[in-house]
Amino acid sequence: MHKKKDLTPRQQKAIKISALIIAMLVLAALTAAIAIPMLSFAKNPILFRDWVDDHYFLSALVYIGMVIFQIVAAFVPGEPFEIAAGFAFGSVYGSILCFIAEGIGSIVVLLLVRKFGHKLLEVFFSKEKIDSLKFLHSSKAKILIFAIAFILPGTPKDLLCYFGGITDIPLLVLILITSFGRIPSIVTSIIGGDAVGSGDYTFAIIVFSVTLLVSGIGLVIYNRYRKKRVAGQNAKDDAVP
Repeated sequence: MHKKKDLTPRQQKAIKISALIIAMLVLAALTAAIAIPMLSFAKNPILFRDWVDDHYFLSALVYIGMVIFQIVAAFVPGEPFEIAAGFAFGSVYGSILCFIAEGIGSIVVLLLVRKFGHKLLEVFFSKEKIDSLKFLHSSKAKILIFAIAFILPGTPKDLLCYFGGITDIPLLVLILITSFGRIPSIVTSIIGGDAVGSGDYTFAIIVFSVTLLVSGIGLVIYNRYRKKRVAGQNAKDDAVP
């Protein structure tokens, strides 16, 4: 019997790159076939609710699949799907579906990044955005900082989720943070969507206005802290001979 030859590092790299290219092509095809129609659903909640009423159990599975795709695709906005869930499924059932879907989506992203590494991030995000989070690698309190950044309203959760996969934070910890850290966003968006579906437009405006204000404050806090840490890291790097 012939002994099976081990793949050389170059062959292993070629296989990984080929797999990544194939994944990108599949993702592009899915975007054309799925993302565009599902965005139409999300932007037209009335149409989405009518479809849910006609296909209640099937619609739950389809919705979960749509949200998972949105998180993996990263460039597809997630808020319209959360609002649509509140409008179509109600606050309680919509929240449960959204939490399950976004949790699964986060797990898929983390596993993909752990498999393909830094190159996968570059498919969806610019080098500048990726570099802006490098301070997490060197921080001694990276888990706490990552958790706060993820829970804080207004922060770029898709970018954080992808970047978390290339850190040395334990996978289980990342899964817990990226799943439960989305709850504040899920709850506020779905409550607003449910209010619109119930015809309580005044309450919906209040919810969305407060959410927008809190998200804006959260984003400002996040950006200031990030810039401060990046500046400190750059200064430390420049000081090294």
